[in-house]
Amino acid sequence: MRDLKGYVHDGGSGWLRDMVILAIVLGIPFFQFLGGLPLIDPDEGRYAEIPREMLEQGDFVTPTLNYVKYFEKPPLLYWLNAASFKLSGLTEHAARFPSALCGLLTILATYIIARRLYGRRTALIAALILGTSAGFVLQSRIILTDMLLTFCLTAALGAFIIASQREGRRSTPLPWYVFYLFCALAVLAKGLIGIVFPAGIIFFYLLLGGRWKLLGEMRIVTGLALLLAIAAPWFVAVSLKNPEFARFFFIHEHFERFTSTVHGRYQPFWFFLPVLAATMLPWSFFIPGALRRAWRDRHHDDYQAGLYLLIWAVLIFLFFSKSDSKLVPYILPIFPPLAILIANRIDGALDGHGRELKLASLLLGMTLIILGVMGLAYARLPELADLLAEAMPRLSDPLHQFINNAPPISAAAATAVAALFLIQGITTMVSAGRNPLRMVVALCFCSFLLEIFIPRLIMVPIAQAESPRSLALQARSLAGPHTRIVTFGPQQAVSWYTQRRIIVTGKLDELEFGSKLGDQSAWFPDQQALLRMWAGDTPMLIILKKGELDHLLPLLHPAPRMVGESSRRRLISNR
Repeated sequence: MRDLKGYVHDGGSGWLRDMVILAIVLGIPFFQFLGGLPLIDPDEGRYAEIPREMLEQGDFVTPTLNYVKYFEKPPLLYWLNAASFKLSGLTEHAARFPSALCGLLTILATYIIARRLYGRRTALIAALILGTSAGFVLQSRIILTDMLLTFCLTAALGAFIIASQREGRRSTPLPWYVFYLFCALAVLAKGLIGIVFPAGIIFFYLLLGGRWKLLGEMRIVTGLALLLAIAAPWFVAVSLKNPEFARFFFIHEHFERFTSTVHGRYQPFWFFLPVLAATMLPWSFFIPGALRRAWRDRHHDDYQAGLYLLIWAVLIFLFFSKSDSKLVPYILPIFPPLAILIANRIDGALDGHGRELKLASLLLGMTLIILGVMGLAYARLPELADLLAEAMPRLSDPLHQFINNAPPISAAAATAVAALFLIQGITTMVSAGRNPLRMVVALCFCSFLLEIFIPRLIMVPIAQAESPRSLALQARSLAGPHTRIVTFGPQQAVSWYTQRRIIVTGKLDELEFGSKLGDQSAWFPDQQALLRMWAGDTPMLIILKKGELDHLLPLLHPAPRMVGESSRRRLISNR
């Protein structure tokens, strides 16, 4: 049997075999238990309900949410989810499948790009790094437009650098057209950044690398024609059908989102530094060294691949760091280039340069051990809180309040996660600078197990506490054809589980734009209108949080009947 080095250095063969094995093995944490969790608002409820309404109404041009127009995102994810529902039914698994598939396809695209740039071993390591970055995998299991965008950008930018390697040589134009194809799909996934990011990254690559001749190779005229042929029809159709679309989508959702706090998502400039460190753990500790090496070797790297990957990661990171609207998934598109850069550095360490990784390995090992100890402490949180309260009585109330609001994770689950962190940390500390292969194997194996355990052991109680599924299904079973179902604020998962339009009162958030188009007052009542409806003859079911019920209770006449309750919400009826 050939040894590992012989296998991974089998340079010209094994493409299909590698990708099949990666898809099967790394696909486990992407798809296992995918439908075992209820949908969580706001993202999952929103991106499941819009395609459900598309199928129900037969309109795939104008997206609606709770049956009012919703123009915050282009339709590609809605179309994919609608197709998934059509094939598999209205299930949580079908709702999440397209996003999870995009996550796995991004890993395979990363393998292809890394193998073209650096070789088979680096490609395998890069795929393993991305597939064992728990933050990447777990976010792919949530219904997000960002994972679809990440796949499209990875395929587009990867096609560009692969095509550019054949500059001046006789080659097929196919990679260039793949680039334009996936740029178009990126636009349909999340708007103008599908063009802005590739254009900016390529511009700085040509500028810093001095490769302006590539402009003559890029099939710009025919490529842009292909891009427009794919991306433009929907924008034209939705604009003709909805004159209000263009101003809202291009001005409000692009320029105002980037330059103002209109969406209430302001975070400091450095927000994504700890986010990246946490979501790409355990590999994030190797990012600084990988970036430094790529910059140092920018003039010596074959075809300057490292410089391109560096620009790809840094430009997107800085763009979103400068934006006044920040959310954790925004930086997902930088995971593939970082995984390749880290893999290339680790590949060199496996050939005897392990000392380059020693400092990062020691810091990582200490961090993982600390996380393991914290996990063990979390498993005994009530007992520790009682001890601290006895020692410091002033902290008694804050400590018990923290326990009441802490995620409901069992002691067994916390202990299992803590054990995996400790194994990783101890192995990394022992192997630092001496045996990088052992360290990589331990990190991959334990991270892989974490990705399998977390959805079952940790996410189940959290999702059950956060999701309105149980009360929504109860309301659906109780509601007659004339019963009004009401929520305080948008809870789109309620619409999805009840499969009907709901009345929304209170702060409208993402429904505010649609609520102002036409006369929607019956579906978006203020408090006084809600109280009048409650006192009327029509049966009503209201899903609201406990604090909202306490505030509203003295105003409700007749007194409400408690129909159901979950850890955070109550279901009340006026009959």
